[in-house]
Amino acid sequence: MRTARRVRLLAAAGAAVAALALTACDNGTGTRDEGASRPPTTTSTQTTATTATPKPSETADGGTGAGTGTGTGTGGSTSAPVGDTATKKPSGGSGSAQVLCDGSDTAVTVQPLSRPLNHMLITVRNTGSRTCCLTYYPVLRFDEMQWVPQPAEETHPQAVTTLAPGESGYAGVLLSAADGSGDGGTTGRRLAVAFQGMTPHSSGGAPATPSLPAKGVYYDSSLRVTYWQQDRNDALDW
Repeated sequence: MRTARRVRLLAAAGAAVAALALTACDNGTGTRDEGASRPPTTTSTQTTATTATPKPSETADGGTGAGTGTGTGTGGSTSAPVGDTATKKPSGGSGSAQVLCDGSDTAVTVQPLSRPLNHMLITVRNTGSRTCCLTYYPVLRFDEMQWVPQPAEETHPQAVTTLAPGESGYAGVLLSAADGSGDGGTTGRRLAVAFQGMTPHSSGGAPATPSLPAKGVYYDSSLRVTYWQQDRNDALDW
């Protein structure tokens, strides 16, 4: 009798954990970043696409993941933010649950802008068949960059950005200080965009490698990003 009761209790607990995993994108828990000021750890993860994910940490090795043209995250090896392991694809059939957006089921493009000055817009379009979630903020790595651009906390959204199939989400990037106060200015030729999981600095899946302009993109130590936004204007108005 005691054994049967214990089995029922364990089953109930497992069901509760599964329910939390499937609804995490809905209730906004993915956006509260308690550790944005610290860099991610440097443990490699294996994604569902068997692509090494970008690991933008101070000890990251030089990756070759900045591909050309597609921006779908299926390029060569890069490094990415990892920490607590996050489930990329919750179980269930097509349409049964929301999933994390990553480079394998999105199309990612970047667009340098003249206004706001020294800004760039990242656009992520959901090319998959299920609604996906963009948690926290994009983790950027130009070429062999050895530091992690931090987010502008004033852009923290009220809820997780979610994309139905065909919809787009956005993030703004401040590339350099308008007054020239930034240090270490250089031109980036390749870019890897890493996605975070359900906890800060965890891996969200395959990175994307969108193409940059032929002349590259100039950035300096002022480089910052916004949190993922549902509205394009919110990604630029900061």
